[in-house]
Amino acid sequence: MSSDPWGRVDEQGTVYVRTAEGERVVGSWQAGSPEEALAYFERKYQGLEAEIGLLEHRVRKTDLAAKEAQVALDHLKAQVAEAHAVGDLEGLAKRLETLSGEIESRQVERRAARAKAQEEARSAKEALVAEAEQLAESTQWREAGDRLRALVETWKGLPRLDRKSDDELWHRFSHARSVFSKHRKAHFAALDNEREHARQTKEKLVAEAEALSGSTEWGDTAARYRDLMAQWKSAGRAQRDAEEELWARFRGAQDVFFQARSAAFSERDAEQGENQKLKEALLLEAEAILPITDLKAAKAALRDVNERWEAIGHVPRTARGQLDGRLNAVERAVREAEDVEWKRTNPEAKARAAGMTGLLQQAVDKLQADLDKARAAGNTNRAAKLESELAGRQALLDQALKSLEEFGG
Repeated sequence: MSSDPWGRVDEQGTVYVRTAEGERVVGSWQAGSPEEALAYFERKYQGLEAEIGLLEHRVRKTDLAAKEAQVALDHLKAQVAEAHAVGDLEGLAKRLETLSGEIESRQVERRAARAKAQEEARSAKEALVAEAEQLAESTQWREAGDRLRALVETWKGLPRLDRKSDDELWHRFSHARSVFSKHRKAHFAALDNEREHARQTKEKLVAEAEALSGSTEWGDTAARYRDLMAQWKSAGRAQRDAEEELWARFRGAQDVFFQARSAAFSERDAEQGENQKLKEALLLEAEAILPITDLKAAKAALRDVNERWEAIGHVPRTARGQLDGRLNAVERAVREAEDVEWKRTNPEAKARAAGMTGLLQQAVDKLQADLDKARAAGNTNRAAKLESELAGRQALLDQALKSLEEFGG
């Protein structure tokens, strides 16, 4: 017979393990010595111990799922309870009980963690839904659209909730996206209509601009082009490709007209520059008329200058005022000389002046006679009054005589 602290082998080869409840048969051994029998069943114990140690490591050091750990634990408990092995089976059972408590604690922790993760996921999804519902009313189409796409990607990365909660939140989230999409489509449909209307309007403007490009009515056509440009700006924008093509045609038509006008104006400016030189030469002739000594010759010379002046044509706008001013000064001097000569030779005016002079002379003679009588009679008051009247009439007579002298007597 052979034994150790945890088991023994009797004379018949029966192997026993010692437990707190007493000995328990674990097998029999007929193939060798009792020591070899104990060693064999001790090795089976060591195998169980190694499996328990491995499970302890996996539970404590890895993320082994609680369900898988519990299955392995139950399997080892059954093996230990019925183990055909020699060793401290009660110690192994205690280790398994300790491990069972750890697994249960871990299950509690994981359930709490899952609950927390679910709550965090719920809060995160509710926040996504709230932001999506706010964005649904936005008119910042690009920014809001980009943000909604980003929210979808964020949603995909979050854990699922219970089916009912997840479906309800997703329905709100999806509805918000649909509302935004509907508003955006309506906006761009309206924008497309506006752009199509702008395209049609600008087609008409381009057609008129191209029709005007060959006009030589420089002033009226330039004014019309300004009107067309104002209408172009107020018409709104067409689609980009159509806008660029129409603008190129519109601008090209304007360029044709304004380049032609510029060439015509350049030619006109050159011609007007020559006209200015000719009129400056004529002005020297006109100004040589002054001072006027022979009115008839001066008028003839001025008529000749005026006829050639009109025949020359336009001069540059900047020189026009100064040239016309110099010629007007000569014309004004001739007119003033004519007025003087007319006053001097006008028979009707001379007759009127002579008649007025005669009447005034008669009035002065009468007043003088009355004054002499008043003085002779010693009537001083009347004499003073008559003296005053006589002085006034004499002044008028002197002025009339002077005017009559200007008519040649």
